[in-house]
Parts: sequence; C-alpha cells; structure tokens
Amino acid sequence: MPQSREMAVRGGFWMIMLLAMGVLPFPHAAAEVDSARPNIIFILADDLGWNDVGFHGSAQIPTPNLDALAYSGIILNRYYVNPICTPSRSALMTGKYPIHTGMQHTVLYAMEPRGLPLSEKLLPQYLKDLGYSNHIVGKWHLGHYQLRFTPMQRGFDSHTGFWTGHHHMNDHTAVEHGHWGLDMRRGYDVAYDLHGQYTTHVLVAEAIAVVQGHNKSSPLFLYVAHAAVHSANPYDFLPAPDETVANLGHIENYRRRKFAAMMVELDRTVGSLVDALHARDMLENTIIVFSSDNGGPADGFNDNAASNWPLRGVKNTLWEGGLRAAGFIWSPLLQNVSRVSHQMVQVCDWLPTLYEAAGGNVSALPTDLDGISVWHELSSGAPTRRIEILHNIDDIWGTAALTVGNWKLVKGSHYNRTWDGWYGPAGIRDEKAYALDTLANSPAGKVMEELSLLPTPERITQLRREATVSCGAGAHMASECDPLERPCLYDVESDPCEYNNLAEEHLHILQSLLARLADYNSTAVPPSNLEDDPRGEPQRWNFTWHNFGDEPEPEVLLNEHVD
Repeated sequence: MPQSREMAVRGGFWMIMLLAMGVLPFPHAAAEVDSARPNIIFILADDLGWNDVGFHGSAQIPTPNLDALAYSGIILNRYYVNPICTPSRSALMTGKYPIHTGMQHTVLYAMEPRGLPLSEKLLPQYLKDLGYSNHIVGKWHLGHYQLRFTPMQRGFDSHTGFWTGHHHMNDHTAVEHGHWGLDMRRGYDVAYDLHGQYTTHVLVAEAIAVVQGHNKSSPLFLYVAHAAVHSANPYDFLPAPDETVANLGHIENYRRRKFAAMMVELDRTVGSLVDALHARDMLENTIIVFSSDNGGPADGFNDNAASNWPLRGVKNTLWEGGLRAAGFIWSPLLQNVSRVSHQMVQVCDWLPTLYEAAGGNVSALPTDLDGISVWHELSSGAPTRRIEILHNIDDIWGTAALTVGNWKLVKGSHYNRTWDGWYGPAGIRDEKAYALDTLANSPAGKVMEELSLLPTPERITQLRREATVSCGAGAHMASECDPLERPCLYDVESDPCEYNNLAEEHLHILQSLLARLADYNSTAVPPSNLEDDPRGEPQRWNFTWHNFGDEPEPEVLLNEHVD
C-alpha cells in the first residue's frame, strides 16, 4: 500500500477500535498448505435476495442443492458484498474496494468506453501464476468496449456467456438505454447457435463440459456467473420455463412465482455441477463458494420480485438488505464445518482467501489490497482480522456506509429514500413446511450423503434456525433516522434490521466512524464512469453488443447513421 494511503486508512485505527468497541486484532498462526492445489468453483447468483434460499429460513422457494452444500459447509451470516453489480464484481476480481479502482458509482453500461482498469491484476491471473486452468461461464460486466478488457485477456482460458449487465434468458438480447442487441459469446464470437436455449441451462452445460474436459494434472478455477435471477427485458422481465413455473403454484403472486422458477433452475444447475465434479473424482479436492453479487431487488424494484426479508432496503441501497449477501463456502478441506459463521467477510476478501487456499503466499500479494485472507479462520472458526468493512463511498450520489465491529454508519440515501423500507415476502416461515427429505434426495444431497458430509435432520434444523435473522419488533417500532439529513448509526449485531438509530445515544462512536470514513475517502480515486459512446450502438454491429473500440464502424451503417 502506498505510504499516503497507508497513513490515511490505518491512521488512528486502534484508537477508533478502542473507542467504538474495545476490539483487538486476533493473531493466527500460519498453517502449512497442501501441495496439491484445490479446484475452485465460484458460483455467483445475480440479484439474489437474502430470503430467496432455504437455508435462511423461508420454505417458499425450494433450493435443496444449495441448502445441502450450505449445511455441509459454512453458512456465512455476516458476509457482505457491494450494493450493485459492477462494484461487487470488481471487488471480487481485484481484492480492492471499488473506491480504489474507480468502479464505485452505479454499473458499467454497455456503450461506455471503459472497463475495469488494465493496471489491476485479477483473481484468475493470480491463479494462473499458480498453474490453474481458468474458465468463466456467464456474465462478465467489467468492460468490453475493447477485447483487452474482456475475460480471455484478463486471465481466463475460455468464456461462454455475455459481456453486459443482463440479457433475456431465451433470446439472449439486452435492452439498454433504448437500444437492443444480442449478447451471447463463445470466446470472442457471437454464439448465434445458442438462440432459444435457456441461459441457465446453457451455463450448466458449459460448466459441466469444462469439468469433463479438464486435465486433472492442473488445478481448475471455474467461475459460474449466472444471469439468474436478474430481471431481463421489458417484454418479459422474469423468463422461466413454463413447467417450472407451473410446479410452484403455492406461490400466489405470479411475478414472485416466476422469480422462484428462475431460482429453482439455478439451484438445479448446482446439483448437476456437483454431480459432474464427483463423477470425475474432483470433489474431494475442491472448494465451492456461493454468493450473490448484491442484495435482492424486492417488491418490484427493477421489475423484479426478490426478498431480503427481514433485512432493510433493496439492491443498490446501503442498508443490510442491499449489502448482506446469501453465501456459503463448502470444501472437504475445511475443518470446522456444518456451522453458521458470524465472522465478518467482504467480497474483496475472496482474492487473497482463495489465493492462500490454492497454496499461494499471501505475503507476496500487493500491499494495497483491501481484501484479507480468511482461509485459516474460516476453516478453524477463529475470529478473523476483518473487523471493519467499507460498504461504499459514492460522492456523486452523496452516500456512504461503513461497519466497524457491530456498529454501522449510514450516510445519505439513494432514490430519495423511496427504497429505504422493509419489503417481503417473508415467505413460508413454518419449520414444518421445510421439506428436509428433498435435501437428501437432491443431486447435491445424495453426493453429500455418499461422502458422509450431510448433517442429520436435527442438526440441519438447528443450523437453519441459527442462519435465520430475527429482528423482534416490526418496522413500525423503528427509531427513525433520515440519512439525507444526518448520519444514522445502528448496532447491526443486536439490530440487523436497522430499526433503531443510536446516533444521539452514542455520539462518540458516530464521530469515530465519520472520521474513519473520511480517512477512506481521502484514498478514493475518482469514479471512472463515462457517457455512452454512439459507436457502441448495437444496430451498427449487426444488432450485437460489440467491442466497438477495437475497429472502425461498419461503413454502410455509419453512412446511414450520418445521413
């Protein structure tokens, strides 16, 4: 870390900790790393809500494959991502907070002539140094206006998927800023042949093909970045197979039912992928991480139907519902498993964590990373060194949020506070409605049973209770704060739903966190957002979203445009 940033970000750190919480760092002993590097499978859902998986307490959407892995691994109950897509993906790939890469403001749009800075070394590039074969299936959303910003020039050996932020799951087109274009690639080529094939099915087929074709003499990194459950295009926001929708008749709200069907299809791909890894005897030396990229777009936000219940807020807000992600890590290489972790983890931690798990020397990583390795602590259950998280600073919108220990500071609000509330559905909370038998009968569950890793039904019930957030009194009892008027302070350990603003009662803590936030902001680089470039209009490129910065515009279409 450059000295100026080091002084700004670290300065006064221990005093703030003592004032705010009395927490000291927990040292850990280094452990020897097995010479056989593990396979790493990172599964990223798009716009998944906290309450859209079974292991967080709702029985509304059946997710038996994900649940079987979660209960056999470690459920991350204090796991945070960034509030929206591009910032989270940039943090995952770089190990840095978005304020340090210029990716902190909203998303990267398809016609912007920019990408994740080429000066940044990405997770697959670090793993490549360790001998990994790297593959991505699914969504990129970190820049494509020139090919040098696309996955296969950023450390991946192959890519089947799409470059922009969303697309329709059947026709693979994306409508953005009044323009319509095809966005599905196989490598650098437009994958016209995949038209009409449901994206979630395409991605699992490609992922399984990668596993089946993998040369096991080298370790595998497979990044499965789903399109689900992001909303699609205005003519069909939540595309899902009719049969799957029909089988979810217990969900009365039709939009929620279609959302659930999209999630059911994603869950099935997880079971198929676990099966494929097991069939090739790769699972015993594999790490699987599951995560959402941000909180869910609930109650019609983005014409979607996710649920973060009972957490506050939605996607692209700095409340817990926008930041606290459904996630877990599974691996036979972990020691203390079948538990619910309350260790603080942020999405930028995955780069150093997986690098260390892969046998890399974390002390050789750049010193300006914001992420820290939590591999040994996750394995043992010991407290991590992660005792604070910068959720984001967006000086364009005037918003910021920071958590230090159990204290969270929220400053400013997006959408003029329109989405600052609590949104359902709560789902089916009756424990008896949760079909435990479906876990053991799911493909992933059967593999867990075969490996003697699936907990007993009694233990599963207990884990599910521990992973279910309960907030007591409802939002009508909230001690309200207007973050547009003044900063708000919450104890998110005892009040995860952010009902009770404690800024006036703990003014010294509020001032300490504001000072810490100012330290971070002094290290921020300006947001890199640019205006749409007309050269990127898909009608100029045979109605495809294209790497428009690499070549001159097609002459005929250009002339038509000028005329």
